[in-house]
Amino acid sequence: MTCPNSAPATFKPFSHLQHPREVIRQFTPNWFAATMGTGVLALALAQLPVANPVLHGIAEGLWLFNIFLFVLFTALYAARWTLFFDEARRIFGHSTVSMFFGTIPMGLATIINGFLVFGLPRWGEGVIDLAEVLWWLDVAMSLACGVLIPYMMFTRQEHSIDQMTAVWLLPVVAAEVAAASGGLLAPHLADAHSQLVMLVTSYVLWAFSLPVAFSILTILLLRMALHKLPHENMAASSWLALGPIGTGALGMLLLGADAPAIFAANGLPGIGEIAAGLGLVAGITLWGVGLWWMLIAVLITVRYLRVGLPFNLGWWGFTCPLGVYSLATLKLASTLNLTFFSAFGCVLVALLAVMWLVVAKRTVQGAWGAGCLSRRA
Repeated sequence: MTCPNSAPATFKPFSHLQHPREVIRQFTPNWFAATMGTGVLALALAQLPVANPVLHGIAEGLWLFNIFLFVLFTALYAARWTLFFDEARRIFGHSTVSMFFGTIPMGLATIINGFLVFGLPRWGEGVIDLAEVLWWLDVAMSLACGVLIPYMMFTRQEHSIDQMTAVWLLPVVAAEVAAASGGLLAPHLADAHSQLVMLVTSYVLWAFSLPVAFSILTILLLRMALHKLPHENMAASSWLALGPIGTGALGMLLLGADAPAIFAANGLPGIGEIAAGLGLVAGITLWGVGLWWMLIAVLITVRYLRVGLPFNLGWWGFTCPLGVYSLATLKLASTLNLTFFSAFGCVLVALLAVMWLVVAKRTVQGAWGAGCLSRRA
């Protein structure tokens, strides 16, 4: 991100901008991290194992607000490419800001999932067609991010192991998020063949992302052992490692739950049963790995708090990974009927809500009074 993950910035209030067009000129994709955090909170609140109309109403309101944010940010970023093309294209050479292209399809995925959780009961089956179109768009963007941004890292950008952070994960994890979305959407499609296509595509997306993400996590462990923690401006990046692990667990659980019916409808019943068992075992295993990363992230955050933690947009990194890990925990609770996962999932969602409130408040204050948008890529 521009503001979150670079050296401390000199901020300017919006009122001091030379021209209102500066908001467009200096808009960067890091803002889409806010749509990820808002969307995942809406989905997590809706998955709580308590039937509370108030909570569900809050969750749906957050989802609708998230659609507004996503449309607004899309318009601003499209305007930047239209009005300031030469400056906008420089992002591909930026070693940090370019990573946040991945937040665009991941933010869209939370909206697609919301159509199934909130839109379907409110507007009926008509939203499925819209969700399917958006999902394939999300897949295309995720694949592009997962290939083109690493290619830019290899050919145009300057990187070093001592400056590496978990933001490297963002472009490659987008495909994994799309895979989990496909697991939610596939059972709602009209015909068995379309369901199979989406299911198989989702498995490919999962495999497209997770091994690469674990490769990056391996390098990240080495980097932190050799060069210790990054600058405090990058404090929230310690939580990003939880994202691909939690999403990987959630994706396996969702795809495994779909597999028996979809494969059987396409004449492959045995494969579906195997996929369901593998999905459950993989989900539990990845959840355990995520627990280790979460505990490490907590300890790292406590250490940062002792020396002071300056606010930047990177704080949204506290919300998104915790949100997907919460969803994976709640999915395990509903699958296994174990009280531990249910209780722990509720605790995680409560923590997520608190973090969202803190980060959202600071984001609004920073945008209005500190002008985080005035930083350039």
